[in-house]
Amino acid sequence: MTSQVHDLLTQLIRDELKPGDQLPSEPELSVRYSVSRSTIREVLKLLEQDGLVYAVQGRGRFVSVLGAFSVERPITRYESLTDMLSSLGYDITTVVLDVREVEAPARVAELLDLPAGEPVIQLTRLRLNGEEPLVFNIDMVRRDALPGPLTYRDWGSSLIGALEAHGHVIETSAARISATNLPSEFTDRYNLAGLDPWLAIEETCITRDGVRVLYACDYHRGDLIAFNVLRRR
Repeated sequence: MTSQVHDLLTQLIRDELKPGDQLPSEPELSVRYSVSRSTIREVLKLLEQDGLVYAVQGRGRFVSVLGAFSVERPITRYESLTDMLSSLGYDITTVVLDVREVEAPARVAELLDLPAGEPVIQLTRLRLNGEEPLVFNIDMVRRDALPGPLTYRDWGSSLIGALEAHGHVIETSAARISATNLPSEFTDRYNLAGLDPWLAIEETCITRDGVRVLYACDYHRGDLIAFNVLRRR
């Protein structure tokens, strides 16, 4: 429900309001969207993090200058790849390229706070818009976070949703962004040559209980996907 209200409020800001306009009050928004005030407060907090609105104590919340622009993906907002790409208007198909259990590489073990050599699930997928590659991603998940045989799980569906189903709700992540070429082993194996450079995002995802449950390395098409950062003085 929070995600739906977030999308509706974002649309309201884009379509009906301009920079400097005041948003309706929390009670008004609660009635308008038939949700609790706590849900509205949560959504407004996300919009502030996205940089679309700002708060003035004692007066309310107002549309920022950034709210007048199309924000493709605020980097401060944690969301699934599918949700992000769908919000950009892409019709996404997820192709599972490989899934296996491996020993965690030293760097991944350190990031996930695991002993060296501890098993992790390595999932390699490609997100397509029609036949056009958009994102190539490699996820490594703590093995104990998704118990059971690998063959009995739908790896094409949401990994975040699967983790939540097992009680691991991801609340935050630490990310590093760099421009890079896709490693040749992947360009050759999956016929992805000629699309460099990519925007690589390495993320360590942390649950609300403080568990480092997921390492993700996502390569985004640099010519098709952009990220936004709000800078304040």
